[in-house]
Amino acid sequence: MGKPDDSAAELWREGASAQVEIDLAGLSHVGRVRSNNEDHYLIARFDRSMRTVATNLSATDVPPRSSESAYALLVADGVGGAAAGEVASRTAIAELVGLALETPDWIMRLDQPLAAEVLKRMERRFQKIHDVLVERTKSNPALRGMGTTLTLACSLGADLLTTHVGDSRAYLFRQGKLEQLTRDQTLAQSLADAGAIRQDEVAQHPTRHVLTGAIATRGAFVQVELRHVRLMDGDQVLLCTDGLTEMVKAEAIARALSAARSADEGCRRLVDLALEAGGRDNVTVALGRYRIPKS
Repeated sequence: MGKPDDSAAELWREGASAQVEIDLAGLSHVGRVRSNNEDHYLIARFDRSMRTVATNLSATDVPPRSSESAYALLVADGVGGAAAGEVASRTAIAELVGLALETPDWIMRLDQPLAAEVLKRMERRFQKIHDVLVERTKSNPALRGMGTTLTLACSLGADLLTTHVGDSRAYLFRQGKLEQLTRDQTLAQSLADAGAIRQDEVAQHPTRHVLTGAIATRGAFVQVELRHVRLMDGDQVLLCTDGLTEMVKAEAIARALSAARSADEGCRRLVDLALEAGGRDNVTVALGRYRIPKS
């Protein structure tokens, strides 16, 4: 049998997602007040690939190699007494990864219907995480009442899909402007949505920390917020817990992202800003910087 012609680079059927370059980093700090860290984060890459080992077909018939790549950024902020919050956030991310790995048919190329299907799958997985947390409390009553926020940003090529419960945020930083992609599921935000308070009052309102949505063992499971956006070359995607946004204003976050020369430097700048402002809570950030070739 002949060997594949690896010199036929122009015939490699690399997917658009594999051509996107992403600089990724994450950082979590316990802060200056709390004794334990209830935040967790994960940055992962998922690949579907094929490489021809031997064939007598030409490179025009089968590619020497082909691949698609997806990236996931997750942050979770646990709530609950003692170590329950830490257990909830850790369990949520671990279960989400397990559910993804168990899925037999990964969708690695997107159009609008397929993007909608991926978001539906994520919504179902969030519900399953809720069920797992409830089961954990049955075997360990000390965990009763635990819960967690969970925010996921998954990119496949220039498509970004976000899935969100709670008040850990996802942001898009584009051409110097910071856009919040998620909406805080808090009582203060609900009051603003209902017109009871002004939007600019939310940041200082006493109910801004009262969650109306979380993956929790008490109460009804809330509707998951889903979103699909298209990325542009130079975009940055930031996920963070409220340990950052409570301490650092949006304008300062934007300046830090603009000044940073790498994802790692951006994460360190943001965590340092939260700590310098008092670090009253755990602070966690995950950042992706995108280089997207012209199609």
